[in-house]
Amino acid sequence: MERIRQLKVRRLARTDLDAVVALDAALAGRTRRAYFERRLAIALRQPELHLQIAAEEDGTFSGHALARVLEGEFGIDRPALRLEVISVAPAAQGRGVGRALHTALEEEAARRSILELRTLTPWRDHAMLRFLDRLGYALSPSHVLECTPRASPLGAGESAASPRAGKSPGDPNDWSAAGPNDYERLARDSAEVSLLTAKDLEDVVRVDRHITGRDRRAYMQHALDEALRESGVRISLAARQDGVLAGYIMARADLGDFGRTEPVAVIDTIGVAPEYAHQGVGHALLSQLFLNLSALRIERVETIVAAANLDLLGFFHGAGFAPGERLAFVKRLRG
Repeated sequence: MERIRQLKVRRLARTDLDAVVALDAALAGRTRRAYFERRLAIALRQPELHLQIAAEEDGTFSGHALARVLEGEFGIDRPALRLEVISVAPAAQGRGVGRALHTALEEEAARRSILELRTLTPWRDHAMLRFLDRLGYALSPSHVLECTPRASPLGAGESAASPRAGKSPGDPNDWSAAGPNDYERLARDSAEVSLLTAKDLEDVVRVDRHITGRDRRAYMQHALDEALRESGVRISLAARQDGVLAGYIMARADLGDFGRTEPVAVIDTIGVAPEYAHQGVGHALLSQLFLNLSALRIERVETIVAAANLDLLGFFHGAGFAPGERLAFVKRLRG
């Protein structure tokens, strides 16, 4: 007679870290402890923005799922839950653990009046594609774009940047340096570009309101807090002309989301004040971002753009972005 398993789904706890890291290493073939340490710490500080679920079978840790609330990233205009990690122990696969983890995320999303779940997966990951299909996901009307900074017309060329010699005092996270070719210098000369700081919040909210017509102060506050506190390397930037904030780019360097095992920079938001449009501000921001990433040996940048946003698609295409290896999926919940 087959024994009935006891499957329990609960919130991930700080004490689960070792089990999460061990399970992930068994699946990925390498440890990503630093990534999971950071993600667990963020979730404990901002539980309203992060959902992290664990599954146990007969008291044995058998899987986990990590998701975060999207408030305005990638141009979305309503909250969504983004599934970033879902893993099931090899010995527990095929027994409904993954579905149970996802059901828990759906139920919590519904309680928060969130009606969409989003995720990315490589188009070659056939097992994950089948899993998403069974859960009711469909292709999202958004494009996942990626770029290798060295290959971009705004990129860092063959010479990696290094911290500015003799800068004192300075921010140890500021990896800006002089550009190696004229095209890059011209792009960056369109505006004065520096690290985004907490003092920029009001100006960022003002520019975003002019672009979107909405007051998204809460989202911008959370995004800026993460850019300043949570990212291991500060790469979010502000652009100014004549001392006035003309644009900004919020990006993060990460390792681990969607099964990634190599570092990648993700652009969450880029904005240019309408009065500074078509003056090279966006190119200046990207040019400096690429230069900084080159110094950090981060060789890939990723973002997501709605298919209907032709202007932004054209902007990124001109900067060297192209369709990536990952596909965007969405599952809409019943309201």
